[in-house]
Amino acid sequence: MKNTEVKVIDVRTPMEFAGGHVEGSINIPLDTFGKRVNEILEIKEPIVLCCASGMRSFSAYQYLTEKGCTNVSDGGPWYTVADVLSEVK
Repeated sequence: MKNTEVKVIDVRTPMEFAGGHVEGSINIPLDTFGKRVNEILEIKEPIVLCCASGMRSFSAYQYLTEKGCTNVSDGGPWYTVADVLSEVK
């Protein structure tokens, strides 16, 4: 799996995201998911969610699956997702 084969969504705050993130990821803070759910549900690629520790990404995962999203997974901490994606390039 390459960065181009998945859409990584980082659910941390913009300040946290600016401090480091997965290359090519997009920042959609968890507190904005309700406003942006339709945008997220339109994503065709598999979605991998990440945050700082895995708590917020799991909350985002639950929210999206409740909305019917089936192409989503919880990647946990952003640095773990970054490591996995860099290993499989």
